[in-house]
Amino acid sequence: MNLMIASDLHGSAYYTRQLLEAYEKEQPDRLLLLGDILYHGPRNDLPRDYAPKQVIAMLNPLAEKLLCVRGNCEAEVDQMVLDFPVLADYCVLFDGARTIYATHGHVFTEDRPPKLSRGDVLLAGHTHIPACTDHGTYWYLNPGSVSIPKNDSWHGYMTYRDGSFIWKDLTGTVKLERNL
Repeated sequence: MNLMIASDLHGSAYYTRQLLEAYEKEQPDRLLLLGDILYHGPRNDLPRDYAPKQVIAMLNPLAEKLLCVRGNCEAEVDQMVLDFPVLADYCVLFDGARTIYATHGHVFTEDRPPKLSRGDVLLAGHTHIPACTDHGTYWYLNPGSVSIPKNDSWHGYMTYRDGSFIWKDLTGTVKLERNL
């Protein structure tokens, strides 16, 4: 399994363009988006080059390569303009003995996870803060935000290959790596 994982684009054409440039370099099997794709949300300032229509035009051609979950900023109207499903609350991926439970992070959280087995991964965005926390029975991982990073973090994404999660900024510089 070769994934690129990103969250919280929030309608920024500028940062979505950078993410897709990184996508071309990474060449993953799939791009997993953890929600908040088009709308910036009432608690966030407008991200640089806020242009949801441009983001739609950039993502729709990749529909066959995208896996997405619904963020707290997604609405039914978003599904009307996107050529790929965005309204599922979660996505469950199996990689050998490991289950990766991907969600946005506003329903199931680090402190309120779904039922997970030992060694499973809760993969979520929402906080805009990269994270890698071993909770003993499960791992909590967060790629941070593509467009509105918080707590002095970077604009970035993650990759997953052969049990290895790697956090990168949008230039591809490795920020953190964890083999699980």
